[in-house]
Amino acid sequence: MMRVLLVDDHALFLEGLQNLLAARGVAVVGTAADGLEALAQARALRPDVILMDVRMPRCDGLAATRLIKAELPEIQVVMLTTSAEDEDLFNAIRSGASGYLLKDLRADAFLELLAGLARGEAPLSPGLAGRVLAEFARQAPALQPAAEEGLRGLNPRQVEVLTLVAQGMPYKDVAAALSLSERTIKYHMGEIVRALHLKNRAEVVAWAARSGLASPLRIAE
Repeated sequence: MMRVLLVDDHALFLEGLQNLLAARGVAVVGTAADGLEALAQARALRPDVILMDVRMPRCDGLAATRLIKAELPEIQVVMLTTSAEDEDLFNAIRSGASGYLLKDLRADAFLELLAGLARGEAPLSPGLAGRVLAEFARQAPALQPAAEEGLRGLNPRQVEVLTLVAQGMPYKDVAAALSLSERTIKYHMGEIVRALHLKNRAEVVAWAARSGLASPLRIAE
């Protein structure tokens, strides 16, 4: 039985989705209301799949996906969102998402696409697969070689720190999210600065944004 963690900041939607999945024999092991809660729940519950909204407070779904995939790569993350914007779609795939589904899907279609994960299929809402293939064919020669090289020089913990700092989070909040001390976060940032051959935190954040490794922090309406 598939074990699923649901992540969305709208309580009523979460409740409805949980009921739908339970009625179809899918085990919902937990819920979270933002990306940082999702990371904590993923660590504690080790679900098979996370259904993740894109736009949430504190830490959005794209940043959360990067954090979770860096620490728990075996967990499959599928975005479930109202956003059909190319930027969100492509950043989700780059961040490690296994699929991207829109909330306007009918229940049967949604469940059929989700079940495809067990067969090694990438669940994508109709019309999105072509856009993904076209975009990655266009950009394939240049997924920021410098970014790829830079990431190879970082360990998983440093990727986590970089992702949260690039979201605009203060060191104190990054420390709390990762259950580390603020001093340890500052140490990791120093190592990141050296590994990327940059000068300071501001240059690291700018590098992450240029490389497509970080999206601006979004506050849910």
